[in-house]
Amino acid sequence: MFDPALSCQADGVSFRLLAPNVYFGRSDRWIIPEGFVTDFATIPAVVSWAIPKLGAYTEAAIVHDYFCSVGIGTGEISARDADAVFRRIMRERGVDLVTRWLMWVGVRWGAAFNSIRRPEWWKDIPAVLALTVLAAPVVVPVSLLAVGGRLVLRAASFVARIFCR
Repeated sequence: MFDPALSCQADGVSFRLLAPNVYFGRSDRWIIPEGFVTDFATIPAVVSWAIPKLGAYTEAAIVHDYFCSVGIGTGEISARDADAVFRRIMRERGVDLVTRWLMWVGVRWGAAFNSIRRPEWWKDIPAVLALTVLAAPVVVPVSLLAVGGRLVLRAASFVARIFCR
C-alpha cells in the first residue's frame, strides 16, 4: 500500500516527503529521499474534470517528479525514459489504459515545451499526435464546457461580492 508521509508546503500545491518513499516495481526499485518536494500529477485545470491531481497514479507522479527535477539534469535518466517509467508504474499500479496513455501524452507534450526535457522528444511525435487526435473529440468539447462553467461561477461570485456585502 502506498501511503507516504507528507507535509503541505506554503503554496498549498506542493508537498514535502517526511520520510523516504521507496518504489518497488516488478523489476526496479527507486528511493525518493526525505525532503523531496512534489506537486503530484501536474494536471492543467482545463482537463482536471477528466484526471484529478491524485489517484492510483500518485506514486508514479512522485517518481516522475523526482526524475524530472533530479535525474534528468544529471543524466541519470532521459526525459523520454522518465516518461516511459511513469507510464509503466501506472500500469503496475493498475491505472486503466486510457488514463495512463492520456497522462503519458500530457507529460510528453510538457517535455516539448521544456528545454531540459525536450531532447529526443521528436521520437515520440507520431504516438503523441495520434493519441492527441484520438482524444481530442472527447477532451476538447468537455474542457470547453468546463471552462465555460468556471467562468459562469466566477461571474456569479463577482456579482455576489458586489450585492451581498
